[in-house]
Amino acid sequence: MEKVGKTHVFSYFDEIQEIRKATNVQIRGGAGHAVSSYMELAKKVADLQFHNRDYVLLFRGQGNDYKNRLRNTTLKPTLFRASAGRGVDPPDQFELSQRFDRLAVCERDLAETFEREQITGRQRIARYRILRWSILQHYEVCATPLLDVSQSIRVAASFASFGARGDAFFYVLAVPNISGAVTASAEAGLQVIKLAGICPPDAVRPHIQEGFLLGEYPEMPDFDQKRYYAPYEIDFGRRLIAKFRLDLRRFWSDPNFTKIEHEALYPNLHDPLLNLLKNLGS
Repeated sequence: MEKVGKTHVFSYFDEIQEIRKATNVQIRGGAGHAVSSYMELAKKVADLQFHNRDYVLLFRGQGNDYKNRLRNTTLKPTLFRASAGRGVDPPDQFELSQRFDRLAVCERDLAETFEREQITGRQRIARYRILRWSILQHYEVCATPLLDVSQSIRVAASFASFGARGDAFFYVLAVPNISGAVTASAEAGLQVIKLAGICPPDAVRPHIQEGFLLGEYPEMPDFDQKRYYAPYEIDFGRRLIAKFRLDLRRFWSDPNFTKIEHEALYPNLHDPLLNLLKNLGS
């Protein structure tokens, strides 16, 4: 994918409280701009959108800020993340090949399940790989080349807070204008998938989370295609225009803006699609 802000974007990227010009490298390499309340974060995100009007902003929350070898923030899809015990090194060819093989098996099982259960949208799922990947990623069935994000500040900030100690991290990613359920941009080398537009109505979780997914364009269907990409290219940190550091001791103190609890963001008892997917690939 193409890097956002090759020259500059407008961002909050250090301890200075005013928005100003920054490069993607400056933003990723910084410690994160500290915010102490939900309202402060919301106002600064509004400022980012006003000053970066050529982009749509999507959000991701994490308990940790993971870095690459250059000490820059890395936001990689699960398929390409470092293996356990390998530090920041990408998975070796054998493990990556195994991950692609498992993804193919889960794709097949997903299409067969949708057809067997006569689930709404089954024809689209059978036809389009990117839709199968989207459901597999969002329901955490297996590793995919996609990254989960949200259009909701509150949802992303709540995800950042789960299990975090001290500070958590809130990322603002810039994407091209979104139109329809799947938006592909050859110029940006990016696809944006709106989960509410591709998941069946019974799939509760994507709607509550206001979920989106980001992927490479053209998509990377198998291990052989991956060899044409350097590891640094498959990193959504390249779309980062702001990194906020949330002080969780105070961030949710306003009773008007409270954290969404885990059980609300993962309404498993009310999501029939979850039970159909949990044994895929087994």
